[in-house]
Amino acid sequence: MSIVPILILSSALFSLGVYGMLARRNAVMVLLAIELMLNAVNINLIAFEAAWGTVGAIGQVFTIFLITVAAAEVGIGLAIVILVFRNRATANLDDFTLMKG
Repeated sequence: MSIVPILILSSALFSLGVYGMLARRNAVMVLLAIELMLNAVNINLIAFEAAWGTVGAIGQVFTIFLITVAAAEVGIGLAIVILVFRNRATANLDDFTLMKG
């Protein structure tokens, strides 16, 4: 199987994630866009590992580490968003000046 369709899917997901990060102002939607970008990277890692046939499943190991880091990032990010939402009553990123300076 060719790797090209998988890379096209991954680049489309990454592009959607970048668009979601730049276009959205809601903090939760930005976190979801970041997760979409990380999933595109996971697809790339698995695709290249399958195409090259490396010994030791290096791409799969990196993907598991990346999923773990992404889960921690979402947990901490959502905790910060909830705390700021309690103080400001908004999830708009333009209003997040609470942590400035």
